Amino acid sequence: MQKLTAIPVLAGPTAVGKTAISLDLAEIMGAEIVSADSRQIYSDFKIGTARPLEPELSRISHHFVAEYGLDQDYSAGRFAAAATERIPDIQARGKNVVITGGSTLYVHALIEGLSDIPFVEPTIRERLNHRLEEEGPDVLHAELVLADPAFAATLDASKTQRIIRGLEVFEGTGMPLSSFHTPPPLPNQTFRLIILHRPRQQLYERIDQRVEAMMASGLLREVEQLMSAGADVTGNAFRTIGYQELIPAITGEYPIEEAVRLIKRNSRRYAKRQLTWYRRYPDAQWIDVGERETSDIAGEILASLRD
Repeated sequence: MQKLTAIPVLAGPTAVGKTAISLDLAEIMGAEIVSADSRQIYSDFKIGTARPLEPELSRISHHFVAEYGLDQDYSAGRFAAAATERIPDIQARGKNVVITGGSTLYVHALIEGLSDIPFVEPTIRERLNHRLEEEGPDVLHAELVLADPAFAATLDASKTQRIIRGLEVFEGTGMPLSSFHTPPPLPNQTFRLIILHRPRQQLYERIDQRVEAMMASGLLREVEQLMSAGADVTGNAFRTIGYQELIPAITGEYPIEEAVRLIKRNSRRYAKRQLTWYRRYPDAQWIDVGERETSDIAGEILASLRD
């Protein structure tokens, strides 16, 4: 297989079908897969992260899957730094690279770099997203005008994720986002960002089906075993949809059925936020996968890479 100048980055919302398409694409490209998923990196998270199964891992070599323990800190910056070292190693062995994953900041860190902004606790963003749902964007935008007028002047109340970003940086660092002027580093590679999407109702049905399948495959038992083994369920890793909802159910705060409902709801909300995020990339290629064969989609992506 010829070496391609651009590395495809398959992104998109949860449950859209990235794994199956990435496997087909990697196969026809003679590629290995680099996972840009902030949770599949953990070896103890199996079912709830929709991690590739053993036959899939045997079919195509994967990187950044099940490589860390739950007690190890991981971040978008660490991923980008490690991936930019590993990708040339893969290429040096005569292989192409396919990057896939739904973790928006991980994808962004790899293809565009990150500004020199200190780490901000994820709980701040979670709380701001909750406030966005409860209080609406106008309230948060008004707060941003007071906290960071220079940044607030560049957007209106409809740019909710950028508003939240401005507020979380201000709250987490004590400094306005506009004060960080360090430009992102230029990547050493050329990337082609490809956003896979489906009609909303179809996507939501797939999300619900995936949650039901995870429960049938033993997600509840997986979480119970991790808790019994003494895992720190208050750590950042457990702030993961599918795990964070089941922990209170296991401790008796609400029924398992309520946990399943919350997992489905939170997954749908996450998918919506992912799609909103990816609209910031004007050069991204959007592909409606619909009910098409994954091999046909992979062939379309390869043709576009060759063009």
